[in-house]
Amino acid sequence: MKAKILLFTFSILCFGLISGCASDDYEEVIGVCPVVASTIPVANAVNVPVGQTISAVFNEEMDPSSINSATFTVVGASPVAGTVTYAGTTASFKPTLPLAENTTYTARISTKAKDLMGNFLQVEHVWAFSTGTILRPVVITTDPINNAVAVKFDKTISATFNMAMNPSTLNGTTFKVSQGVNAVAGTITYTGLTVSFVPTNPLLANKVYTVTITKDAKNSLDAAMSADYTWTFTTDVVPTVTTTDPNNNAVGVALNQTVTADFSTIMDAATINTATFTLKQGTVTIPGTVSYTGTTASFNPTNSLVVGTVYTATITNGAKNVVGTALASDYVWKFTTILTPPAPIIVNLGTAAVFGAFGGNAGITNQGLNTVINNGSIATTAASTLITGFHDSVGIYTETPLNVGNVTGSIFAAPPAPGNATSFAVAQQGQLDATAAYLSISPASKPGGSDPNAGELGGLTLAPGVYKSASGTFKISNGDLTLDAKGDPNATWVFQTAAGLTVGIAGPTGAKSVILKNGALAKNVFWYVGSSATINGAGGGTMVGTIIATSGVTFSTPGNAVQTVLNGRAISLVASVTMVNTTINVP
Repeated sequence: MKAKILLFTFSILCFGLISGCASDDYEEVIGVCPVVASTIPVANAVNVPVGQTISAVFNEEMDPSSINSATFTVVGASPVAGTVTYAGTTASFKPTLPLAENTTYTARISTKAKDLMGNFLQVEHVWAFSTGTILRPVVITTDPINNAVAVKFDKTISATFNMAMNPSTLNGTTFKVSQGVNAVAGTITYTGLTVSFVPTNPLLANKVYTVTITKDAKNSLDAAMSADYTWTFTTDVVPTVTTTDPNNNAVGVALNQTVTADFSTIMDAATINTATFTLKQGTVTIPGTVSYTGTTASFNPTNSLVVGTVYTATITNGAKNVVGTALASDYVWKFTTILTPPAPIIVNLGTAAVFGAFGGNAGITNQGLNTVINNGSIATTAASTLITGFHDSVGIYTETPLNVGNVTGSIFAAPPAPGNATSFAVAQQGQLDATAAYLSISPASKPGGSDPNAGELGGLTLAPGVYKSASGTFKISNGDLTLDAKGDPNATWVFQTAAGLTVGIAGPTGAKSVILKNGALAKNVFWYVGSSATINGAGGGTMVGTIIATSGVTFSTPGNAVQTVLNGRAISLVASVTMVNTTINVP
């Protein structure tokens, strides 16, 4: 009796466990009813990614044939097309296209889904979720940047995104480079957040290229760009040599010639050197110094060139512009030096040779306590009252406690006293002789001067000869100027500038000097200045030579205590000469 009761009870319990479960032939089956245990996304989820795969996990293994597009559906504003798969206990629905933004979707698994024993899902499992606003990828930087110019021919073109991308969507279809209507072949790679395009062949010179990343490029969640991203750039122009000095096949070239070449664009100074800029006589390499300023390269021979000799200058294609673009090929030119040696340069200063400073008809001013004229005199054709801050062994010329200048020679000026008729006559003759010397070193009297470095003499070492500024001004600002006599005690330099001469730059360390080398003498250096000369306005430095200017010479500026030195003469034909704590050593 007890066994019957237990069997009856077990039957009731079992029937209760499976109550409602039905098989295909509607017979009762002892087992567990299938149910959906969890879903992705969960019910009522928000901000679901538009690339989301929707899935449902069952409490047991299901019959795969019953998990299909008829039993697993997703509906938004309309039914969603997609692919249904089943593995393990999980059914998945992958939309054919990304879901729409800010949209509510309903997923449904119908009661036709059944387990392996044929037990159907007793109640449809329905859940809803909402997508959010898509975080779309954006290009934040490119290389080259938009509208870039002078881009290298071997440039790797790249774009960086604001988020991780799907590498499979970055390819030749979505990343395109073109030059006009012509597509550019290349290799595409993706690392980090950056996609890169390496052209198969070098880009063409001076061409506009267009780069496009299409909106089919997608992020790691398969969200696409909102629109195509396009930018352009222009490749570099191949640098060329535009002019040379001497010209190709020039004859009668001076023996102290500095050989120069002007480029079509700014070059990389590091690539302009003795390896890329050479001068040869036959197969013999001529030693020299190479410098580069602005767009001009200069070759300054260590020794004077030889009379009646053909020289070959070469700039190789190792010379590159600032973005690394080289000359297309070596640039070669030739020239022939003069057939007879040049006559020695002789400059006759006459009575002006005794003057350390000459102030034309405007006077001379000292504004320091430590100004001295050694081994010479000063003069002006103006009245003696226009000489201020000086004294000699005879008289005092408007000195003050703050302006004391010692002239070891004499002071010559027109009356009143201490000027007189005799000293005035000396000054007048000095001006006549200074004017004659000025004309004798002018370009008209001594033609053929060369400009060794576009008006900048700083940092150069120059052989004896005549040098003329092409621009009308000379300056010594990039370093000291060295004059190399090469052992010749008669070596002479004449510098001609139609306008100004400026030595030094601003600042406490801005003073620049002229250095004499291998027997060079201050008495053999001359400066023809068409307007005015300013010598080390910040104080300090050592200038060399006889400066003859039309419109004044100025040394240092008021308040500078550092001594400024001139080994030579400061002669102004019209305007005044002004000094601040200046030492002039007359050669």
